[in-house]
Amino acid sequence: MGNFNYQKICSDLISDLNKRQKEVISRRFGLNGLERETLESIGKDFGVCRERVRQIEEVGLEKIKPKLSQYEKIFQAFLQYFKESGGLKREDILLADLGREKKNEVYFLLSLRELFQRLNQNEEYHSFWTIDQNSLQLTKRVINLLSDQLQKIGKPLPFKDLTPPFSLKREFLLSYLEISKIIQKNQEGLYGLKNWPEINPRGIKDKAYLVLKKIKKPLHFTDIAKMIEKANLQTVHNELIKDSRFVLVGRGTYALAEWGYLPGEVKEVIFKILKEAKKPLKKEEILKKVLEQRLVKENTILLNLSNKKYFERDSLGRYRPKTEVI
Repeated sequence: MGNFNYQKICSDLISDLNKRQKEVISRRFGLNGLERETLESIGKDFGVCRERVRQIEEVGLEKIKPKLSQYEKIFQAFLQYFKESGGLKREDILLADLGREKKNEVYFLLSLRELFQRLNQNEEYHSFWTIDQNSLQLTKRVINLLSDQLQKIGKPLPFKDLTPPFSLKREFLLSYLEISKIIQKNQEGLYGLKNWPEINPRGIKDKAYLVLKKIKKPLHFTDIAKMIEKANLQTVHNELIKDSRFVLVGRGTYALAEWGYLPGEVKEVIFKILKEAKKPLKKEEILKKVLEQRLVKENTILLNLSNKKYFERDSLGRYRPKTEVI
């Protein structure tokens, strides 16, 4: 696509227009190094309403159409690009691929042919161009199926691990994913749902969550803070305390609840262990299970276990919960 002189082509296309038509189109599409402008902005300079500017633009574009046949090669090249991309492409990627430093000129050329259609962004999709009126419906089906797939797996995946529906070509699948706001790619190149912290971390607590997910072991909150750019120590600690995804397993040390750590103080952990066991346990068994849950000294566990308000010991030296006050 780099063999075309876009600036020269666009200059030729508007060369036969009158001065005002040429200025309106140049400013509207940002040709010749100009910034793209709105109808209102141009109208203020001309001292006319936006509708009058639109009319000038429309007449100018009609005058250009007879000259388009001279540049059929470039439109065929555009068409081939779309066909290789599944019939659509996200606008910013499209313009970068085709235009590089002449993005506005490519936008202008695409706008001249009805074959190429632009769809504005909304809550679900980025702005994109297509050669197929039915492309959005197909895209919605593909994204919905992939969303279900990711929801079941429950974690982001690299592109190679995504399963294309309908035996879709992977190049086409990539185009559908690029325009989606529902499924997004993170900095590590993994695809997931937009509300997942791995994809769009929101605030300190999500960033702390990602740190622990990456390290895969409990960390002191000061170490977590060091791994989060510009994080305040006290803020990190406060966020970890309030979020149920984190479990305090030692002095200032946190783990993820999804790793199987039980919430609560040491006595609450002992209580839950005994409740889940559904039978009295020996001191050694309790110590082992609690140490799997908490980074504390054995004496701390034994001190809590000796609390007669919550636990009682039978004649065989085994412990069971005394009450369900916790």
